[in-house]
Amino acid sequence: MPAPVITADNLVKAYKVKGKPDFLAVDGLSFEVAPGESFGLLGPNGAGKSTTMKMVGAVSTRTSGDLSILGLDPDRYGPEIRSRLGVVPQQDNLDGELNARENLYIYGRYFGLPGKVCHQKADELLAFAQLEDKAKSKVEQLSGGMKRRLTIARGLINDPRILLLDEPTTGLDPQARHVLWDRLFRLKERGTTLVLTTHYMDEAEQLCDRLIVVDKGRIMAEGTPASLIREHSSREVLEVRFGSDRNEQVAPQLEGIGDRVEVLPDRILVYANDGEAALETVTHRGLTPITSLVRRSSLEDVFLRLTGRSLIE
Repeated sequence: MPAPVITADNLVKAYKVKGKPDFLAVDGLSFEVAPGESFGLLGPNGAGKSTTMKMVGAVSTRTSGDLSILGLDPDRYGPEIRSRLGVVPQQDNLDGELNARENLYIYGRYFGLPGKVCHQKADELLAFAQLEDKAKSKVEQLSGGMKRRLTIARGLINDPRILLLDEPTTGLDPQARHVLWDRLFRLKERGTTLVLTTHYMDEAEQLCDRLIVVDKGRIMAEGTPASLIREHSSREVLEVRFGSDRNEQVAPQLEGIGDRVEVLPDRILVYANDGEAALETVTHRGLTPITSLVRRSSLEDVFLRLTGRSLIE
């Protein structure tokens, strides 16, 4: 087996808070990322995902624990590591005074690449991002999806071994998200290691070979999307709505149907191996939902169980 490109062992990041105990943004994370893998950190806002990415990106020092990036300690070899990483931040920070091609060229020069190489790579990356016809357009003239693709292209200017993506599709419409996913699939096929944070469950399910679910700085679960669904959810989910004022009243009458029942503000989820059979049982008990839907389990169900219901308990 090839050596991991990222190894974290009991990684901790604490912040001083005046008059209070230290705030643990990251509280003992341990994980490994294999070369060429697409690895995800899934969790709600404030879970510690971005803080972890900053330590992996060698721009924030750790409080304790061990961290190795490409075989190097980021606290000691920050510049060397950063030169071999590509970074796509949560917010686009493109230069609005430059056009799309100039943004790529100038960024390449920051890495010390010769001008001729920067010109060549800028053209290649514009083609990769499907932005050839926008090469001379100022950043402010680009749509949100175009800006995001340009930011990813910029992160590839130095042929990085690892590409870090922090919430890569936040704020994009569904069409733009799918175009961006396609570009990331192509990168993975080239052998680039992808490490991404997201709170979009469908995005993690689409993009990640393996992921960790993080909440309050701790790992709640780890595995492939499929294995996490098998472990923490059922094969199918029945969603029924009786009205926001009746869901709580009806829920006790659904007990015993399927594996478990979960009440959300707008609907009730019945986790079952056979969703259609569960719906038949609901109707046989004399209950008539306003709407019903049978679907397969997803990472969203895993997320709700690990970071929602478990915290309430």
